[in-house]
Amino acid sequence: MSSSSKGMAVAAIGSIPLIMTLGNSMLIPVLPAMKSALGLTAMQVSLTITVFSIAAAIFIPVLGYLSDRLSRKIIIIPSLIIYGIGGLLAGFASASLSSPYVLIMIGRILQGIGAAGTAPIAMALTGDLFKGGEQSRVLGVVEASNGFGKVLSPILGSLFGILVWYAPFYAFPIFCLLSILLTAFFIKEKKNKKAPPPFAKYALGIKTVYKKDWRWLLATYLAGATCLFTLFGILFYLSDVLEKSYKIDGVTKGLILAIPLLVLCTTSYITGSKIAKNLELMKKLIVIGFLSMTLSYGLLVFFEKIVPFLFVLVISSFGTGLILPCVNTLITGSVGMEFRGFVTSVYSSVRFLGVAIGPPIFTRLIEWSRTGMFVSLAILTLVIGMAALFMIHVKGKDGSPNTKTVVRYDYI
Repeated sequence: MSSSSKGMAVAAIGSIPLIMTLGNSMLIPVLPAMKSALGLTAMQVSLTITVFSIAAAIFIPVLGYLSDRLSRKIIIIPSLIIYGIGGLLAGFASASLSSPYVLIMIGRILQGIGAAGTAPIAMALTGDLFKGGEQSRVLGVVEASNGFGKVLSPILGSLFGILVWYAPFYAFPIFCLLSILLTAFFIKEKKNKKAPPPFAKYALGIKTVYKKDWRWLLATYLAGATCLFTLFGILFYLSDVLEKSYKIDGVTKGLILAIPLLVLCTTSYITGSKIAKNLELMKKLIVIGFLSMTLSYGLLVFFEKIVPFLFVLVISSFGTGLILPCVNTLITGSVGMEFRGFVTSVYSSVRFLGVAIGPPIFTRLIEWSRTGMFVSLAILTLVIGMAALFMIHVKGKDGSPNTKTVVRYDYI
């Protein structure tokens, strides 16, 4: 693969998680306007994020399995089409009906199903196309793209929201089309000459993977879910506070929401470019990341004014930016190509569940106690950080790295 074609392939892969991220993050700035326009409760509004994420979480393992048996592109491109159709349905219902909530939710479910075949499969595709330190760098680009989507989303959502609150729904198909074209023309998959194995053998191989490495896989899954749970919960909280307490909305609100996300994006990119295949370093960065999040959430109890609040909040964004590229690399390198789609998809499914439960739980936590909310988050991130410290083992008995479970069909 030439350098130019490799660069376009990386751009195509990077566009896929960017599209997925827009699905939730771009709506956050317009949720208060949606609530007012449709006369919804805070819980009903938060469910527009939750149903998207639950649908994605359910379908991710299914599409991951199919990507192992068929090909990554065969899953990614139709998924992007479904994603765009869901956006059109939600936008059309919002513009045409007096009570569009049910159809918006159906559109969001379709978008979640489409999202299930995007970023999770892109991680597996990265593992297929790139090896060694180059794989870590591209995974850093993938997570940075995810982060950049989160930076861009509140700004775009706010800009579209100036036109009308449901305008972001119509933007999704346009972004999907761009990613479809990049994927179709610049991703060249390696042909698998072997026929897919029977399902029974595939399932036995997956069972072998999890039986051998369940401890550190569980720790990394929990790490990813916790990062996304806290991130989207805090964004939901911050969006609400900016509008209610400071009367800040529109593009200004989008720019403020983008500040912690920009720190996350930058840290993710730098981390991915530096870790290569250094497993000890990855584990240390994961633990440091969770300690940073614990410190940030513990200190936020004492800061209510928006400027110092943001300064302290970005410490948690820095920690998340350290964690996610390391976890992505560990997960993607954990198994051979035959099972990579499923294992990375389960990881992404858990991440989506973290996103799904974030806004509803934060809604209840905000109603309960601001101090209690941040103390609970500090305890959670400390516990998960300790789990990563004790459950992720990067050395085998012989002192060699122990992060790749090679389970081939021939051996089953």
